Amino acid sequence: MDAYCREIRKLEAKFYDLEYHHVPRDDNVAADVSSKLGSKRVLTRVLVPASVFVQAINSPTVKIEEEPPTKPDLVPALGQQVLTLDTEWRSPIIDFMKNNKSYPKGKEHEKLARRLCNYVVIGSELFRHSASSGTLCKCIAQDEGVRLLSEIHSGIYGNHAGASTLVGKAFRLGFYWPTALADARNLVRRCPRCQFFSKTQHISAQALRTIPPS
Repeated sequence: MDAYCREIRKLEAKFYDLEYHHVPRDDNVAADVSSKLGSKRVLTRVLVPASVFVQAINSPTVKIEEEPPTKPDLVPALGQQVLTLDTEWRSPIIDFMKNNKSYPKGKEHEKLARRLCNYVVIGSELFRHSASSGTLCKCIAQDEGVRLLSEIHSGIYGNHAGASTLVGKAFRLGFYWPTALADARNLVRRCPRCQFFSKTQHISAQALRTIPPS
């Protein structure tokens, strides 16, 4: 349909005036019946009335051009800030603990040193001590965490829960990444079903009344 629309746009310059009229559905019965007859492949000749001429068009009448994918603008506009997210946040911690890689003295070194008490390296994997249960949670990358939240939120057994509930389920499953709550809020905010049913009241209009047994 986009290709046909572009062809119509090319013809607009050849006319002095152009008007668009909306045809109601009740007045468009003939065109609707003709379109349904054209879509039927079986017994088409029998169903078409005698006063209607049928022409089979097996290929598009316009040239369909594939538009190249648009590349994002890498140069930010004046006054705008570019936020870059490091999905592999585990590398500095693993290098600091396993390879004894030193970082410059200062706030970054002190901040990383304070975080080490909550982490442990087993083999080549990084784990974090859970604050609630004390068990070890496997540290995963941010993109893996987003896919995990999407599966919990709207997967086969998903129930479109809120951001805090999603993060709680992900942590109880034994996974951890530092931007989990922000990723969950962004996921819920972009979910069409959550936005559509967000204003629906699920609480009964009046208090429930218990029926005593007879």
